[in-house]
Amino acid sequence: MALPAAILPEIREHLRLYAEPGSDGRLFVGPKGASPRRSAFNKIWKKAVRTAGANPVLHLHDLRHTGGTLAAQTGATLREVMSRIGHGSARAALIYQHATSERDHRIAEALDLMIREARAAGEEAAS
Repeated sequence: MALPAAILPEIREHLRLYAEPGSDGRLFVGPKGASPRRSAFNKIWKKAVRTAGANPVLHLHDLRHTGGTLAAQTGATLREVMSRIGHGSARAALIYQHATSERDHRIAEALDLMIREARAAGEEAAS
């Protein structure tokens, strides 16, 4: 999956500090060097949330949801969001298609530009 260049430094730092080395290494390693069990991972997650000063009710899946929503807001097609999030059904991927007033304004601006360009092309062809 292609990643935004802006977050690559943080990902590299995580890999350096917390992951197993190599392309097949695990991204999350427990205190005994194995994949952390759910209960251990929850403790690690809650500590990370506190350290980051994030909302204490933040769940790991919320990050996936945010990523899917932001991908959809870039204008990605439903099929592209499905691929990016790993969903096989459009129904599941539609969860990330939140309407926001900010996105609504961007759509209106894009439509406005299309109209202006079409009008300008029509005026140019008429002259």
